[in-house]
Amino acid sequence: MNMQEGVCEGERKLQLQELEELRLESYDSAMWYKERTKLWHDKNLRKKEFQIDQRVLLFQSRLKLMLGKLKSRWTGPYVITSIRSNGALEIQGSSPNSEPFIVNGHRVKVFRDSSELCVVEEIPLRIPAPFFV
Repeated sequence: MNMQEGVCEGERKLQLQELEELRLESYDSAMWYKERTKLWHDKNLRKKEFQIDQRVLLFQSRLKLMLGKLKSRWTGPYVITSIRSNGALEIQGSSPNSEPFIVNGHRVKVFRDSSELCVVEEIPLRIPAPFFV
């Protein structure tokens, strides 16, 4: 046990100062990490661009309460009737007498039917020649 109060007091102040420096350094490190992660995330985002009269599917988040793991959470197709400036879309069911309603643009994705699928060229496989030793 050290009985010199002046030496102990100075040593304790140094320890507190070192602790404060470590705290500031970890704060700066966390701030830089968050900025780099945000830049990386924003760089990898894909911008959705919609046009009027385009067909889209709507994500149904309420299906979590229903049974059936394999049920599709996407319903539709719906037709976009107008696009709002804040990213909201006004969509209407495919039947002409259905009422249009407004949804968030993040809850929809482009509907691709079978006629829009690309044609894959079919390449026949050759039967290998028998190998005799």
